[in-house]
Amino acid sequence: MPGVKDRIALVTGAGSADGIGLAIARALLDAGARVAITATTGRIHDRLADLGAAPGRGFAATADLTDPAQVARLLEEVEVALGPVDILVNNAGMVQSGRDQPGAPLHDTEDDAWAHGIAINLTTVFLMTRAVLPGMRARGYGRIVQMSSVTGPVVGIGGSATYAAAKAGILGMARSLAIENGAHGITVNCIGPGWIQTASSTEAEIIAGHHTPAGRPGRPAEVAHAALFLAAEEASYVTGQLIVVDGGNTVQEYKVAL
Repeated sequence: MPGVKDRIALVTGAGSADGIGLAIARALLDAGARVAITATTGRIHDRLADLGAAPGRGFAATADLTDPAQVARLLEEVEVALGPVDILVNNAGMVQSGRDQPGAPLHDTEDDAWAHGIAINLTTVFLMTRAVLPGMRARGYGRIVQMSSVTGPVVGIGGSATYAAAKAGILGMARSLAIENGAHGITVNCIGPGWIQTASSTEAEIIAGHHTPAGRPGRPAEVAHAALFLAAEEASYVTGQLIVVDGGNTVQEYKVAL
């Protein structure tokens, strides 16, 4: 995908060695982008080593993206190290290192659990997007890729109301952003992954993946290919959209083990 060559990309939530964030960072780097990655813990520096980026082609920094001050500091560090951000991939969400967040029915959801789930899944996207938009608008170019989900925008899961609300909110935000920024050369799109096998996948999720039409869970690299397209110059007429990457799972009405 030549349309990312020498563009500056920032991928959030890239701390897992076999996660979607790092797969996206690797795809962008391989396509010629200069890539910054971030996560909440120091393991992000190990992930930068995993990428093997040449000097001046990669950068890593820790940041709590629920904190506006840390978001601003992160953007400053990326600009010093690589340059102004052309491509933002908001992948951070679902879980935050050091804090387990089990699901619960909405009527049993505590205030702090709701606030935390919205903060890490939706507020992080708001803060990061708000931070990069002025520069993108001034330069007349930008690609913003939001990691939504099929859960919320397309389907629901009992016990996941907080997560579903946040991920649906990301799609709604993206559509408004597409309208607000389309005339400035900026596109804003979402990806809706289904059952993707990562280190955080439960046994039940992996089993569910085997009952998709594709017959298996997805791979992080398969999500990364969709992100690479949306991040490229070639996707200039695609904005405000949700690309579902779920092996056809949400199109099947009759879901039973065969």
